[in-house]
Amino acid sequence: MLRGTPAIITLSSRLGLQHTGFAISRHLASVSAAAAAHERHPVGVGHQDGNSLSLKSEVTWLGDLPIVQPLPVRREFREHKLSSEELEKWKVGVGYHRVAETWSDKVAFALVKMLRYPTDVFFRKKYIHRAVLLETVAAVPGMVAGALRHLTSLRRMRHDGGWITHLLHEAENERMHLMTWTKIFNPRPWERLLVLAVQGVFWNAYFVVYLLFPKVAHRFVGYLEEEAVVSYTHFLHSIDNGSIENSPAPRIAIDYWNLKDDAKLRDVVLAVRADEAAHRDVNHHLADRLIHAREDLREPFQPDFEIVDTSARYEKVDSQGKRVGPTADNEGLIPRVDMKLKA
Repeated sequence: MLRGTPAIITLSSRLGLQHTGFAISRHLASVSAAAAAHERHPVGVGHQDGNSLSLKSEVTWLGDLPIVQPLPVRREFREHKLSSEELEKWKVGVGYHRVAETWSDKVAFALVKMLRYPTDVFFRKKYIHRAVLLETVAAVPGMVAGALRHLTSLRRMRHDGGWITHLLHEAENERMHLMTWTKIFNPRPWERLLVLAVQGVFWNAYFVVYLLFPKVAHRFVGYLEEEAVVSYTHFLHSIDNGSIENSPAPRIAIDYWNLKDDAKLRDVVLAVRADEAAHRDVNHHLADRLIHAREDLREPFQPDFEIVDTSARYEKVDSQGKRVGPTADNEGLIPRVDMKLKA
């Protein structure tokens, strides 16, 4: 069994994550191990071996009816109930950015930046409203990609290399984000109509892009999750400065992320941001595998990274909808760390 994916182990060491109890390597190791384990255990609820954990959900039974309990993407959430202090110590690579090098990277990055500005202007500092809308969209890529790869696996009558399980788990995780935010904020009728329209357009657009250009699709999600990490970091700043009340966490969040019973909204934001960082790194890794024609997650793949720039700052929109940044030294601007593959 693969004990980890070297590319992610290398990346996690660059981010300083390996000794924080929050290494990215452990997350993608679970994906790789699940792919290998599925070859030996194609039927069953779950499989655990050492540091590797299958991504199968836990199942309880109501008579003959299986009740599936979703699992978080990070194994650390399952080890014990997490306190605010532990969540705060986790390093998730806030501000880390993959430099666009290939044409597919540049197209994906341009698409994300094109979508970012109107989203910032529309929502401004309404971070919970923003989260509700964006999580309905964020749950689409994993489901589309998983369904397409599922059909491809059926047509070719061969194993998919471990992608399907991970992609569907990613979609489920994003859906749980949405279920959490709707317990905190109930969308208005017009916002539900907006979700309906945006989701319908995005599903079909992403379906076409993934069908024709899967490298662009995964890099797009990687860049989208970079922006999500930044957005949730601004969300944390708004809680810290009192703009948003640090209310008690909803029960669904406490149960899903295994938080302390007295967890607050800030703990939930930290947990969601950690998930988004995992999706960021994994989707960049999947795009790299496609570029290098190394799709099978059961096989080792070890690109290396270097930091090329730390001078830029992520842009933000103030309460009047005005752009701030990207290089101005204003309070709340998040440093951007540009990374690229070594030649």
